[in-house]
Amino acid sequence: MEAVTFAGVLGAIVGSFLNVVTYRLPRHESLITPASHCPGCGVPVKPYDNIPILSWLLLRGHCRSCSQPISPRYPLVEALTAALCVGAVLVHDTAAGIALSIALILIVVPSALIDLEHRIIPNRITLLGAAAALALGLALDPAGEPERLIAGAAAGGFLLLAALAYPGGMGMGDVKLAGVMGLFLGASVAPALLIALVTGVLLGALVIARKGAQAGRKTAVPFGPFLALGALVAVFVGHPLVDVYVNHFLH
Repeated sequence: MEAVTFAGVLGAIVGSFLNVVTYRLPRHESLITPASHCPGCGVPVKPYDNIPILSWLLLRGHCRSCSQPISPRYPLVEALTAALCVGAVLVHDTAAGIALSIALILIVVPSALIDLEHRIIPNRITLLGAAAALALGLALDPAGEPERLIAGAAAGGFLLLAALAYPGGMGMGDVKLAGVMGLFLGASVAPALLIALVTGVLLGALVIARKGAQAGRKTAVPFGPFLALGALVAVFVGHPLVDVYVNHFLH
């Protein structure tokens, strides 16, 4: 229970920082300075008004100084990150599994949000993710590192081929994120990519059905959120999905 509580609190706190990353990183602003402030009036946010989730609820979603509305995205990201971190602790029973899962969660959440808004996945996030995956893997599960390295190369290579074949539908940020996912997930990156591709195709079909073939094909849909969805599913049920495939199709 203590581990679950710690994961929830840490997830909410880090989720608050991910909101900063999501806003500032694509704008090439410092993640450290200035301190959090209201975008409307510029007044710095007091520490007691910067408590994840709770402060937004107590302030009823408005700035204390100027009463400008504060987007509900902020507490939602904090709550989602906390819930995902708690789930990772509950699902995994090894230090390596927990650490790699939580680290991947903290990589794909801002990647998806930034890609949704700006159509980019910053190199700083994927580079940090690759470094974290290698460090955690070697420290906590060195025996599993060869599999994760192969999975990272295979996942990144697969999307690289897709990007070269269809440049308009896949970016290099997606390729790098897929590779990073493999470094965290190992063999579970396979169902993660499958889920990303299937959901991406389904959404594309819905867009075409709604807008028509010509307009639908011109509608840009970022792929990063689909990769993030696949990664999150794999964090929780990736190994069972791989086992089902191996037992039913390879035996």
